[in-house]
Amino acid sequence: MNIYQRRSIFRRRDESAVYRMFFWVVLILGGIWLIRSVIQGDVKPLFLPTATPTRFATSYTLEGDAHFTAGKLDSAIAAYREATLVDPNNAEVWAQLSRVQTYSTALLVKQDDILTRLDEAIESAQKAVEVNPDSSYAHAVLSFALNWKASYTSDARERQDLLTTSEQEAVRAIQLDNTNVLAQAFYAEVLVDQQKWTQAQQVIERALEQDASQMDVHRVHAYVLESLGEYALAIEAYDRAIKITPNLTFLYLRAGAGYRRLAFDSPNEEVQRQLYEKSLEYFAQTARINEQLGVQDPTPYLSIARTYSQMGQFFIAIRNVQKTIEFQPDNPVFYGELGVLYHKNRNYETGILALKCAIKGCTAEESCDGRGGCGPNDTPAEVVGLPLTASTVYYYDVYASELAALSTPKVNYCPQALEIVEIVESSQYIEDPNIAADMVVVRNICRSIETGISINDLISTPGAGGGSATPEMTPTP
Repeated sequence: MNIYQRRSIFRRRDESAVYRMFFWVVLILGGIWLIRSVIQGDVKPLFLPTATPTRFATSYTLEGDAHFTAGKLDSAIAAYREATLVDPNNAEVWAQLSRVQTYSTALLVKQDDILTRLDEAIESAQKAVEVNPDSSYAHAVLSFALNWKASYTSDARERQDLLTTSEQEAVRAIQLDNTNVLAQAFYAEVLVDQQKWTQAQQVIERALEQDASQMDVHRVHAYVLESLGEYALAIEAYDRAIKITPNLTFLYLRAGAGYRRLAFDSPNEEVQRQLYEKSLEYFAQTARINEQLGVQDPTPYLSIARTYSQMGQFFIAIRNVQKTIEFQPDNPVFYGELGVLYHKNRNYETGILALKCAIKGCTAEESCDGRGGCGPNDTPAEVVGLPLTASTVYYYDVYASELAALSTPKVNYCPQALEIVEIVESSQYIEDPNIAADMVVVRNICRSIETGISINDLISTPGAGGGSATPEMTPTP
């Protein structure tokens, strides 16, 4: 008998198909999630370049220290700024930035640039104190920056306020840490500027006894010795600072200026010549260091020019000032120095052109005339005149004197000369007897041209004033 197998009435669904569909649904949903995550940035695509590791603040400060020792102060400032961005709550980093910013002003020439940089240094130091009010180092550097700004401030009241605040910060730094020799050195510097020379000497000698390894201490020691008239000892102190940091050019400039001062005071011509030559060696070394570092700094050439001027070699001095103008063709200070040298070299016509650029400003074309003509390395540049300050009154004095001396009834510069006289006479600088006498002479010359009366008759006239008809300016060491 044949028995047939029973057939199912309903066909069973294949279970493997259900699992396949579930797998595909999960895969599709996962793909959608991945695409959205990549778009939103939650998931990074493959094969992207490896992220650059973040530098620590210490790395930037070490770089800044290296640049400072090498004499590259602008690079040092840039490195310290990066350190403050990485670690803005580090008071020491802010203080280090302020210290270098302050020292960098020794390489600047324009007063506006110097004051701007000092304001930045004060701001950095104040930030350091704000971050850590108990940091002796921060208070010391703030004292340093305030004191240096005081030396460039013409307003007597503002200067005194800055010195007072600077002294308070230095005292606070010493109270927080009486072993902080940097604070003691900066305190001694403030005391010198307050004319407390004996106390300053005591403070800096105490700092030297505690730690003679820091450049700042020897620099301030030299400054104290200069204030006491001990220029030879001051040069030795600068040499010790140079030995510690041999690429800081402002130290060479100060030592060279010390030799120049010794030469100026020496009664022996041979000794004087040797001292001047020593001064020139320091300035030349400064120029060489700048050339090696690729630093475009006109200051050494200006110092060389002033040395040659004191030696009576005005032509070489003029060439060196012209070199400074190649670096900064719009700097009115250099035109003022050049005008004074032309005056000493009895080239009064060109001296007037240079001094006009310094005091009243001049166009780019006139700037070439003011420097004695533009050569292949010269760039014509518009020059903005300098206001009357303690550092520029000498230019005003010479300019007014030259304008009056070259005036004739046909070519009369007296209106311009008297305009300068009025500016000087309305300032505090007229209290200087030499400047006051020069202004009287200018008025007498111009009155003589206007009235046709000889100068000798004018001088003998009551109320006409005294003074020499040919004023001579006292050379500055």
